[in-house]
Amino acid sequence: MDEGDILKLLHAVRDGGMAPEAAIEQLRNLPVTQVGDVAHDSHRSLRRGLAEVVFAQGKSDAQLADAVTAALSSGQNCLLTRVSPAQAALLTRILDGRDVQWHENARAVTVIQKPVTDLGRGEIVILTAGTSDVPVAEEAAVTCAMMGNRVRRVFDVGVAGLHRPLGHLDAIRSASVLIVVAGMEGALPSVVAGLAPCPVIGVPTSVGYGTSFGGVTALLSMLNSCAGGVTVVNIDNGFGAAVAATLMNRRRPFDAAPPDAPTGGNGP
Repeated sequence: MDEGDILKLLHAVRDGGMAPEAAIEQLRNLPVTQVGDVAHDSHRSLRRGLAEVVFAQGKSDAQLADAVTAALSSGQNCLLTRVSPAQAALLTRILDGRDVQWHENARAVTVIQKPVTDLGRGEIVILTAGTSDVPVAEEAAVTCAMMGNRVRRVFDVGVAGLHRPLGHLDAIRSASVLIVVAGMEGALPSVVAGLAPCPVIGVPTSVGYGTSFGGVTALLSMLNSCAGGVTVVNIDNGFGAAVAATLMNRRRPFDAAPPDAPTGGNGP
């Protein structure tokens, strides 16, 4: 349950449409939903405004099935990250009849149970240095969309051709938050942060030759950015960048939406 669900429940009790005992029964399993080995934090969306996400990597088929069952029992939409093709096929099979989508490039699966509401103050723009960085950027994009943000993708604008990011200045300068994904030497976040009036989140990727050290070089480069205020997440952590960007971009659920905002998120 999230704040909106709790509010509806309280209104139903107040207006006589639901007995207090029935409301208590719905709230009984609010903190934790236990299914098999999985203890799903069903209270998280109420505490943080973000439902618990299922990390699929390393889970057995049974654990994965238990995790998604527990997540969906809370009535929320479900996002699963680091999903293998075999796991995606399993989820599609066991969730037959539900709105399930396999985002192959992002290695993510989304299960929609209710409309995604736009809760953002503006648009999150996601840039990549190269096309090899796109899978990490797509993980960020799918996560942002599932968490109620409007998302724009700007890919393959690395600093080896400086005219490329400069060709997207309107998107960079109009963004509410920028997620900048880069491997190799990881220079793109510094360049973008020098052009943008909003928070910039750098995501180093493991893309690169020898002394890129699996993304360590890009990570250290971003941490040592000469552009003030660049925030950096872990290597290949598109999900973590998306959560940070969501919290930066988020309106409170009951705040008025901007006049030009759509009625729902743009979906993953």
